[in-house]
Amino acid sequence: MALADPLRPEQLPARFSLLVPVYRGDTAERIRRAVESNTVEQTRPPAEVRIVQDGPVPASVTAELARLESVSPVPVHVLVLPENGGLARALRTALPRCAYDVVARADADDVAYPHRFERQLPLIEDGADLVGASMHEIGDDETRPVALRAAPVGARRIAAVSRRRNPLSHPTVVLRRSAVDAVGGYEDVPMAEDYWLWARMLHAGADVRNVAEPLVGYRISAGSYERRGGYRVLRAELALQARLRALGHVGFLQWATNVIVRGGYRFVPLRVREAAYRLMVGHRNG
Repeated sequence: MALADPLRPEQLPARFSLLVPVYRGDTAERIRRAVESNTVEQTRPPAEVRIVQDGPVPASVTAELARLESVSPVPVHVLVLPENGGLARALRTALPRCAYDVVARADADDVAYPHRFERQLPLIEDGADLVGASMHEIGDDETRPVALRAAPVGARRIAAVSRRRNPLSHPTVVLRRSAVDAVGGYEDVPMAEDYWLWARMLHAGADVRNVAEPLVGYRISAGSYERRGGYRVLRAELALQARLRALGHVGFLQWATNVIVRGGYRFVPLRVREAAYRLMVGHRNG
């Protein structure tokens, strides 16, 4: 019996890195849970984990990072940045250190579901440059989702949504580093470094997709929606909208609508803000 022809390099399943930023607000317990859920619990685990420590952290976190480096069955490498410079700087510094072109993102306090990468990697292997997913909001009990953030699916839907809001949830994405580098990588855009990157990738013709199924449990805290309001957030929103318009990603009418709707949203009462945000991003309870 003749053996099957060997797979060509481009047909081989993608090996990939997991990139996790850590900062002083993270806890050792949740870092451990995030890494475990994204590695040993996955039906298709990464080949390595790159953790970037963004500035000083508590001693308990330092000890946990050292423990992970020594005992994790998936190799863990920790890059320590002596000063906190923000998420964009941390990712911009760490991304080139990843061993593989395919890189999955994860936050240090979230939980990945066991089939996350089994669902996302085939899309990357099919030619996608960037793949996100829906996600659940969770609290302390990861087994009881609070709500669903439904991701837009399909190229036309993603493009349309991207003109109004962020079409991909950052903690869910798997990306091609080469496609990110092609548009200049992460840039320092306060509170919107991911949205600005996705917009530039879409504008450049990148193949951007979402998985409709929730693949990540995203932790929210009591202050999650409070942090979405105020003058500081408004200034960041106006700066982002100016960039999107200069890029040509939004026209004048869409820009004006975004400024009015998204800007005004920053000053409504907290309960209204929470309800409005849930409606805007396609939330459903449970």
